[in-house]
Amino acid sequence: MRVVLTGGGTGGHIYPALAVGRELKRRYDGCELMYIGTRKGLESSIVPQHGVPFEHIDITGFRRSLSWENVRTVIRFWQGVRRSKELLRKFKPDAVVGTGGYVCGPVVYAASRLGIPTLIHEQNVVPGLTNKFLSRFVDAVAVSFRESLPFFSNCPDVEHAGNPCASAVVGADRSRGFSSLGLAPDTPFVLAVGGSRGAKALNEAVIQIVPMMNDLPDVHLVFVTGERFHEETLTRINRLPSAPEGRVHLLPYVHNMPEVLAAASLVVSRAGASSVAEITSLGVPSILVPSPNVTNNHQEPNARSLADAGAAVMMLERELTGDSLFGHVADIMKDSVRRDSMALAARKMGMPDAAAAIGEQLDRIMSKRQRK
Repeated sequence: MRVVLTGGGTGGHIYPALAVGRELKRRYDGCELMYIGTRKGLESSIVPQHGVPFEHIDITGFRRSLSWENVRTVIRFWQGVRRSKELLRKFKPDAVVGTGGYVCGPVVYAASRLGIPTLIHEQNVVPGLTNKFLSRFVDAVAVSFRESLPFFSNCPDVEHAGNPCASAVVGADRSRGFSSLGLAPDTPFVLAVGGSRGAKALNEAVIQIVPMMNDLPDVHLVFVTGERFHEETLTRINRLPSAPEGRVHLLPYVHNMPEVLAAASLVVSRAGASSVAEITSLGVPSILVPSPNVTNNHQEPNARSLADAGAAVMMLERELTGDSLFGHVADIMKDSVRRDSMALAARKMGMPDAAAAIGEQLDRIMSKRQRK
């Protein structure tokens, strides 16, 4: 069994592909993987760290306005298709799996032209341009959100599988989450995190709620600032005259996020696809603040999906202040019945077997091709 994985630009495309790769290696003894990405994307550093052979093509994304750069992008696309065909003919994969980002466009398209079984995975509620384009050529589409299904009605095999990143957090050890933070087991705490790099607007609101945490005397605040904001945030919080002593834990980054997330009573977070997948898989109540600075505003529909299900509260960034954020935090943390209800709603949305579901879907399309 030989499979090519492709997808890149952000971790939201890369980590689902790697999760699918781990599942395929579990399913098939001797399964060989190859990852095709770009040299400039995060995948060029992340993928080799996971022991997966990496090859590159040169491609850029389309701009959403008329531009001569889009003409050059079309030229690069066809050059990328030629380069992808060379790599595919050499590796001879049984299937190609794409997880979005402009790099997977020429790779998956080339595979479809060569008659190789192809599957794409869409992480967000509203599909990206690349996956919309590829859906006309692939054998199968897997989606993270049920709301995405109508976007792919032109594909013969579409499945609501969930996000494979959810599979990676199954069984996260809550006790290790508490101990890694130096907290006693079952200590109630709010986890505020804006992603691996942090989020300035979210950080600003969380700084403002630090003195307000005195109104929640038994609740701790675990504040993951992001490396680039950590020193400034630490300085500002140390200057606050009324910060609750011993109950604010400021961290630049968390390396065991699934364990910490599993231990949290409530998470305040952006609404990236991978974050949402982990939150629902672990069944954690959340306050989601979708970033307005992402392509196609895709985080807002992600957050709205959880809010509509009763699993989260959605706050738009333009509505975000310290007072408004703390109002939601206090309401949820003072109401254990509501927290339990939100947790149950989140778990009902979670799909911890997503990687296995995608593996089964891949089996199906390969068997169908063999019968032909």
